Amino acid sequence: MSRVFLVNVGSNASHSFCSPIFDDRTFEFIPIPEDRDLDPLFGIQYKQLKSFNFPENDLMEFIPERFWGKTMHSDPEFDTFTYGDNCEVNPRASSLKTVQRGDFLLFLSRLQSWRNNKFQNEFGFYFIGYLHIDQIIKSVNSSLDSLLMDRFAINAHVRRGMSDQNLWDKFWLFGGSSWSKRFNRAVPVTRELCDQVFLTSQGLNWNWDEKRSDLQVIGSYTRTVRPVIDQSDDTQKCRYSTLWSWINKYCD
Repeated sequence: MSRVFLVNVGSNASHSFCSPIFDDRTFEFIPIPEDRDLDPLFGIQYKQLKSFNFPENDLMEFIPERFWGKTMHSDPEFDTFTYGDNCEVNPRASSLKTVQRGDFLLFLSRLQSWRNNKFQNEFGFYFIGYLHIDQIIKSVNSSLDSLLMDRFAINAHVRRGMSDQNLWDKFWLFGGSSWSKRFNRAVPVTRELCDQVFLTSQGLNWNWDEKRSDLQVIGSYTRTVRPVIDQSDDTQKCRYSTLWSWINKYCD
C-alpha cells in the first residue's frame, strides 16, 4: 500500500526566475542553479536546456541572461525518471529515508504565467509529475558500478560526483518505474484541493492565515518533504482517491 511524498522542486522566487506556464497549462520545467559551476564535461548549463514542448528550441527567453552560462541542478529529471537528495544532511529531505518501493514522489513547482511573450505577475503551485519508486540507492559515497551508472548516469547528483570526487557525499537516489510521468499539462494545487486532501504533520487541516496569500500558505506547508498520504491507513483512502481523481482530471 503506497504512500505519497510531496516534493517541492524547481526555480522559484529565491532564484529570481520561475518556470513558465502557458494559457493551456502546458509548461516548461526550469531547474534550480547548482551551488557551484561543474566541469562542463558533466555539468549542464542553462543555455543547453531544451524545451519539452518544442525540443528544437532552447529556453533562454525565460531565463535571465546572467544564468545562461551557469550550471543547473536538473533534479528531478524526466528523461530516465530519477531524483536525488542529501537526505542525511538536509533536514527538509530527511523523510525521504523512509521511502519504499511502490511509493510515489509527487512533484509540485511554483510556476509563473507567460502571456504575450512575457511573464505576468501571476503565480501558482502546480503538480508537474511524479516518480513511482522502484529503486532506491542509499548513501552514495563513491562512484556507481556500471549497472547503476546505466540507470542513474544523468541524475544531477551523479553528475556532481563525476565532476568532483568530494561530491559523492552520501546522497540518496530514487529511480522511477514505467508508471512514472511528467505531465503534459500542469495540475493546479488550489486551496480547495488542499482542504480535501492534505493535513499537517500533526494530522490537522492547514491553517489559511488571512494575512498571507494562498500561495504563501501552500509554499510554507510544502517546504519540507514528507509523506502526505498513506494508503495503508483506512482513514486516508478517501484522500488518496481524491488526489488522483484531481490529477487525472487536469493532466493528460
